[in-house]
Amino acid sequence: MSQRTDSEMWPSTYDVVIVGAGVAGCALAHALAKSTSSSNHKPLRIALLERSLSEPDRIVGELLQPGGVASLRALGMEDCLEGIDAVPVRGYCVAKGEETVHIPYNDAAQGRTFHHGKFIMKLREKARQAPGVDTIEAIVFELIECPFTGRVLGVKAARKGEEERETFFADLVVVADGCFSNFRSTVMGEGTVPATKSYFVGVVLEDATLPIPKHGTVALVKGHGPVLLYQIGTHETRMLVDVKQPFPSDLKEHILSQIVPQLPAGLHLPIQNALQKDRVRRMPNSFLPSTEQGGRRTKEGVILLGDSWNMRHPLTGGGMMVAFHDVVLLTRMLSELPDLSNWDSISHILHQWYWARKPLASTVNILSVALYDLFGADDEYLAVLRTGCFKYFELGGNCIAGPVSLLSGTAEDPALLFRHFFAVAFYSIWVMLTHPRPVVTPGSDKPVMAAPRLDEYPGLLLKAIAVLHRGLRIVDRSQRDVGRPYSLTFGNSDHNLEDQDIQ
Repeated sequence: MSQRTDSEMWPSTYDVVIVGAGVAGCALAHALAKSTSSSNHKPLRIALLERSLSEPDRIVGELLQPGGVASLRALGMEDCLEGIDAVPVRGYCVAKGEETVHIPYNDAAQGRTFHHGKFIMKLREKARQAPGVDTIEAIVFELIECPFTGRVLGVKAARKGEEERETFFADLVVVADGCFSNFRSTVMGEGTVPATKSYFVGVVLEDATLPIPKHGTVALVKGHGPVLLYQIGTHETRMLVDVKQPFPSDLKEHILSQIVPQLPAGLHLPIQNALQKDRVRRMPNSFLPSTEQGGRRTKEGVILLGDSWNMRHPLTGGGMMVAFHDVVLLTRMLSELPDLSNWDSISHILHQWYWARKPLASTVNILSVALYDLFGADDEYLAVLRTGCFKYFELGGNCIAGPVSLLSGTAEDPALLFRHFFAVAFYSIWVMLTHPRPVVTPGSDKPVMAAPRLDEYPGLLLKAIAVLHRGLRIVDRSQRDVGRPYSLTFGNSDHNLEDQDIQ
């Protein structure tokens, strides 16, 4: 890495300054320190700056998919899952009222759920123990730029309890300050703004019994977005309710009257108790496309990492998995460089990294957007796709094994994702054309199940075309923000969506 003698160093000069001691920042600090301390390179001096080192209290970052556990293991940080009452996760359950579909992870794959704050404190402890890492509680106010070249040379920050701003110089600055990044626009340019489509409203249930224990539950709610439930401790279960703006005037009443009656009966009492005792908290479900960094595309001397750069919908719980995978790849590439001050070399690495991460990141990001559009169906065509998706999972076999391998991060294959998405679309149309559905007959208030009549088929065939077009638009909108791994264009999109981690 940077070749400096001890006499040329002073306390505020480092090889790398990392802004943000969250998931990505802690992982990178530990990984870079370990990779260089065990190689022939000169050990790095790394400053890990965080505005508050107290335990965070957030309703995010509570599920780590099996692919994320594997990346954590590759980083030598798997022990961060110990001693925090983390719960093994063995798959998913999709619920529609009292109907459920079991979607287990493949083979022996397991994820983990936990309290976000406890996990972060373990990550920080691990980073602090790494050789050459100084973990400093300080508020970063600005990036220091060379007045002649514009290159970022470091940051200015004030340590806790001090008003005077201190200068931290570094060959490379990594900004990993999360979804509400203060420096994203400085690095990437104005206009780099996450898109927020809805919010998750969260409470903690006590001693709730999920339809399938140790499985994340996705409950489909007619007329509203999906509801997520998963254990975050032995006696605690997180519930997240998707709510769109404008918000109901009384969120608790909205949940009790509109959402709870459509959930499995065994959850009703724990939810009612939680709403009486707990405050309702909310977070934005945001999307931020990843764009290539390096060269003249971004500020020289600085890179973005984690949610400050790339966010996806939290429905599939892929945020931390992508972040850890990004750190594994980036560390491997950066550790091969003899000099972190050479921006041409860094730019070359960033180009390689951007495309190396695509198979996993694009798959997770597209899946999160597509599934949210299906599970949060708000029109009759998406409702057809949502029903078809539920029944597709009921088929079992490869109809579950393929999608869950993508969801869990054990498969990195956008082509597999698209194959299953189109299979769901065509199967949804088949279900609409052939399966009995509720019909209200003259003289009766109660619907009965009946197959489509022959005279209904002309209208249903037209609807089938509209359903297929709607599905293609979802694919087009979802993939356009991940660099178009496939060249598909099926009409104009009304959103720019890709990935995010939230607060």
